[in-house]
Amino acid sequence: MTEPKHHVLSVLVENKAGVLARVVNLFSRRAYNIYSLAVAPTDDPSFSRLTIVVDVETAPLEQIVKQLHKLINVVKIVELDPRNSVERELLMATVKCSVADRGQVAELTRIFEGRIVAVSNEALTVSLEGHPGKIDDFEELLRPFGISELQRTGRIALPKLERESHRLHAVTAVKGKVS
Repeated sequence: MTEPKHHVLSVLVENKAGVLARVVNLFSRRAYNIYSLAVAPTDDPSFSRLTIVVDVETAPLEQIVKQLHKLINVVKIVELDPRNSVERELLMATVKCSVADRGQVAELTRIFEGRIVAVSNEALTVSLEGHPGKIDDFEELLRPFGISELQRTGRIALPKLERESHRLHAVTAVKGKVS
């Protein structure tokens, strides 16, 4: 079985009641699969950004984008290439662990640069933010200890920033001479 092919769409919408419902209804009516969905207002309170990770095995990406553009409250849609974007996700998990295993779970959490956010006699609740691949690896390594509850936020993403270095200068060759 092959893994589904995912694409990340950053969708800027008007921050109005019912917009999210219309987007989700569009996906439902067309039987498009949403792998992950995160939404929150932007720095401008009149807009929200939806980060939608879509499974393009269920429908061509172009078709999904065309259908989204038909929704009146959609302002802008950008496909975010993983090579040119920054992606993050948050995981919180409650791990049932004995006192003997607690040190191993704490060390694993420290190695992955996570945090222990709650402790009881029988369990630890851990939190980790990072690239979705890192989150997947952490979850897989926690499973043998016994995860009793797990919540992931879904992926969020923004384009990488363009950088110009003032210390690097372009070198051009003119008829065999370097200037």
